[in-house]
Amino acid sequence: MNFSAIIGYLGMFWDGFLVTASVSALSIAGSFIIGVIVAFGAVSRRPAVRRLARGYIGLFRNIPFIVQVFFFYFGLPEIGIYIDAFTTGTMALSIAVGAYAADVLRAGIENVDTGVIEAAEVSGLSRLKIYRRIILPIALRVSLRPLGSVFINLVLTTSILSTITLNELTGNAKIVASDTFRPFEVYFFLLLFYCVLTYLLSLLINLWHRHLNRFMRGAE
Repeated sequence: MNFSAIIGYLGMFWDGFLVTASVSALSIAGSFIIGVIVAFGAVSRRPAVRRLARGYIGLFRNIPFIVQVFFFYFGLPEIGIYIDAFTTGTMALSIAVGAYAADVLRAGIENVDTGVIEAAEVSGLSRLKIYRRIILPIALRVSLRPLGSVFINLVLTTSILSTITLNELTGNAKIVASDTFRPFEVYFFLLLFYCVLTYLLSLLINLWHRHLNRFMRGAE
């Protein structure tokens, strides 16, 4: 092992880390927003909305992510739609992971006690306030752990974006490996960077979960 051979490339690793962290943060936010909207659609009282939401979940859960990202990056230009690699990666991850997030949140929403919802309706709260102040916090409390696993998997999936020329962690690591001919050391560093990123995300999820528990106990 000769780690000194790649010391001069630490800047490339850091640049790749920042790109991966940026794509991950934007995609987590995007997929969460999509997940909330689609999850509420999946439990809607309107059959058309419910079928559309569940169709979205079923569609994107059953298409390999690499096929989706290739469609957006290589397929759309054929019909005159050109999107840069960073935007394509963020958009594709948000849409794909949004389907998994929606399924997790749907299960959480369906576990909310109907008596709580009926009591809120009797008190005169609007449907929007019931969803925002009662149903979503309770559903998140139940589903945040599995949702955290979905988001950690999103971070790991960003490595696929190197196939569309995005210089994220894995893409830059491939460049360093070809320059130094030290694949063991290069990919050892890559492992460390991904471990740091996913560990930080798991810490944030745990903090959010504790905050929700305190909020719900205070509400009770």
